[in-house]
Amino acid sequence: MGRVSSRLPTSTRPAATTTGLLARVGLQSLAAVVAGFVAMGVVAGLGLWAAGAGDLPGGFTAVLAAVVVMAGGGKVELSGDAGGLAGTQAELTAMPLTVTLVGALVVGYCFLRPLRHHAVAESRELLLRVVSTVVLWLVALAGVSAVARHDFPLTIGGGEDQDALMDIFGELLDAVNPTVGFRTDVGPTLFYGLLWILGVLVVALLVSRRTPLPPRLVRYHEPVRPAAHAMLLLLLAYVVVGLVVGVVVAATKGHAAETFAVLLLGLPNVAWLALGVGIGGSWEGRVDGPFGLPMPQILDAVLRQGDGTGDSTDLSTIDLGSLAAEDARAWWLLPVAAVLVLGAAFLAAVRSPARTRIWQHALHLGIAFALTMLVVAPLTLVEARLGLSVLGIGDLDSLGGEAILRPHIWKTVGFALLWGLFFGFLGGLLATRVRRKGEADARTGPPPPARPGKENGPGVPPPTT
Repeated sequence: MGRVSSRLPTSTRPAATTTGLLARVGLQSLAAVVAGFVAMGVVAGLGLWAAGAGDLPGGFTAVLAAVVVMAGGGKVELSGDAGGLAGTQAELTAMPLTVTLVGALVVGYCFLRPLRHHAVAESRELLLRVVSTVVLWLVALAGVSAVARHDFPLTIGGGEDQDALMDIFGELLDAVNPTVGFRTDVGPTLFYGLLWILGVLVVALLVSRRTPLPPRLVRYHEPVRPAAHAMLLLLLAYVVVGLVVGVVVAATKGHAAETFAVLLLGLPNVAWLALGVGIGGSWEGRVDGPFGLPMPQILDAVLRQGDGTGDSTDLSTIDLGSLAAEDARAWWLLPVAAVLVLGAAFLAAVRSPARTRIWQHALHLGIAFALTMLVVAPLTLVEARLGLSVLGIGDLDSLGGEAILRPHIWKTVGFALLWGLFFGFLGGLLATRVRRKGEADARTGPPPPARPGKENGPGVPPPTT
């Protein structure tokens, strides 16, 4: 009996350990998901409040939920109704990248923080953390999606003109007052939300310098993480520069509320476009109608240059040349990009092992920069359309409008590869003058043996082994 009782704690210990691990990981994953949604909700709420959405008739909560859904990779569909003989068309494809960035940073930090206490991350625990975080994120995203639905009356002008137009619709065309609403498309929302959260967790593991990796992935630490971390800092540096410029503009040019609305909702949309244009990339688009993109005036002016024919294929090109033709200060995007990319390349080289060769620095940074722009450029896509048709023909000028901004992805990625190769090589050269990890051992080798009479003092024999 004594032997049987002594074995009971040993046999139950694995089950207790597994249960404790599941509970701990589940609570930590829940905390990461809750923190991410709260951070996104706060930033989105402040941005909408600055944009004047607080005056919406009973729809602020729904709009807030819709912005959070779009920031988390979800899809929100617009719909309209104007009766049997008239119709409204509405479409919106955009991502509020300020909200997205804040949510990604918070979720990534909370996901990585518990792992920093381990010398080596166990594959089972890491997989468990990923699965639990993904499942809880999708559940929360589905809950927020259920709130993101509302209908708004569509007003036209004001006063007598609006009343006359509503009378025409109501009496002659058997139409009701036009409305525009939005709904969350649950299927695509969960699919893109899955890609979003997986991408956030993978990027968090790539850019972290201190979080341990499973034994099978340790060999990728040196060639991947320094360059990946440098790319994250480059993107954040552009956001910080854009934030400083935005605050200065709000303080000196007026329209502070509108400026802060752009900063709180779409700052990376503008900042990362400036990065792509600064390295030679380009975008295309147009703005037609009374509304436009919440972006700098120079960008709106260039986009409206393609508004002459009314043809949907008449798109303006956004690059250094077109922006500089509108405002010569746009040329500053080129030296700013050179300085910041060189700084990122130098930082990546300094944080790489001393045995890494210069051509390897160039290759690592070139690939990392190209992949970064391959991910970032598509996120700046904006497509917004609004129109009211009567009898299926034409759009009313007072309501019709269009705003499009599309990246030239492969051109921008190609320039990013070239810039990464060049500045990675230059950053590796500059880093040779800086003492790095492992450099002392590689250059000097093991320390020479001590000589008697010097280190041990006169007349004192060396210690025996």
